[in-house]
Amino acid sequence: MSIKTAIVHHVATIEIARPEKKNALTLDMYQAMADALAQANVNDDVRAVLITGQPGVFTSGNDLEDFVKRPPSIGPEGGDSPIWAFMQALLHCDKPVIAAVTGGAIGIGTTMLLHCDLVYVSDEARLAMPFVNLGLVPEFGASYLVPLAMGFPKAAERLLLGDPFTAAEAVECGIANAVLPASEVLPHARRIAERFVHMAPQAVRDTKRLMRRPQRESVQQLMLDEARIFSQKLGGPEAREAMQAFFEKRKPDFSKLG
Repeated sequence: MSIKTAIVHHVATIEIARPEKKNALTLDMYQAMADALAQANVNDDVRAVLITGQPGVFTSGNDLEDFVKRPPSIGPEGGDSPIWAFMQALLHCDKPVIAAVTGGAIGIGTTMLLHCDLVYVSDEARLAMPFVNLGLVPEFGASYLVPLAMGFPKAAERLLLGDPFTAAEAVECGIANAVLPASEVLPHARRIAERFVHMAPQAVRDTKRLMRRPQRESVQQLMLDEARIFSQKLGGPEAREAMQAFFEKRKPDFSKLG
């Protein structure tokens, strides 16, 4: 297991701790994060949740080797899918969720930030949602939330072209709150999380719920649509070519795929 959890000063910390694999996420890691979020949400001692990675990397996204060995079922039809459980736990967490991001945040590493309430990124951070490059489609409501945050033209660069973007661009488009030097990101995020210890907890939760409610139903429905198409494409020829190319350390060749 490569997820570390702790509750310190009423803040539940979820740390992605697999630096040797650039914090690539396995199904077991998704389940551990889902469980930690669910427990934090019902623990009256917890006032906020802090999600962080390792110095120089938040997460490089899904572990493709794990994906190949254990193809995930995305969505409620997948039963107790760890990925879906994590998405639902984060989407429905009533308590403030703060993210501290240094280095790379790829795929789910970026899309999960759309569901965090306060996001702080390091000046060397790079974010990307290269789903089409893997023969897949966006997930976690990104196909709705990214155009909503950035506008369609910029969203097309991120989702259709898979172009990465900087920490400053993440702040500019509303995905992140502030850019800080890498060494200051986690301490700053923790200080922000601990501010909620001294605030009225029910008022905080109700305010978050009111802020999120207008989008939540739309996001939930879109997540179902994304999950259905994502699962179909995961076993399709484009994804197979993309993943084979990844393991062979070459560019995928989609020229013969219509």
